[in-house]
Amino acid sequence: QVQLVESGGGLVQAGGSLRLSCAASGSIFGINAMGWYRQAPGKQRELVATIGLGGRTNAADSVKGRFTISRDNAKNTMYLQMNSLKPEDTGVYYCNAAYAGTFYWGQGTQVTVSS
Repeated sequence: QVQLVESGGGLVQAGGSLRLSCAASGSIFGINAMGWYRQAPGKQRELVATIGLGGRTNAADSVKGRFTISRDNAKNTMYLQMNSLKPEDTGVYYCNAAYAGTFYWGQGTQVTVSS
C-alpha cells in the first residue's frame, strides 16, 4: 500500500508560480513511476507530467517549458514547479504513483489561476 499527500496548491495570479509537493508513505520502496495529473471543472482528468525512478521525465505539451517535475527519493517526495501560470492551468492537481501494478492517487490539491 502507498499513501500520497499533496500540498502547495492555492490561488495565484496569471504569470505567477506555485510549487506542489507529493509526500509518499507506506510501501515506498516499490514505487516506480510517479506523476501529476489535473482535472478542470467539467473536464476529464489529464496527464501533466511523469517521472521515472531514474529521473526520466515526460510532460504534456501544454506545460512544457513552464512546469518542471522532480523527485527526491531520499525524502520520498515528488514536486511540480509551476511557472508562468495561466488561467487554463486551474484545476485539482493529483499525485499518482505506480506500485506493484496498481496506481495510487492522492486526495488532490486545488490550483486556481486568476486572470
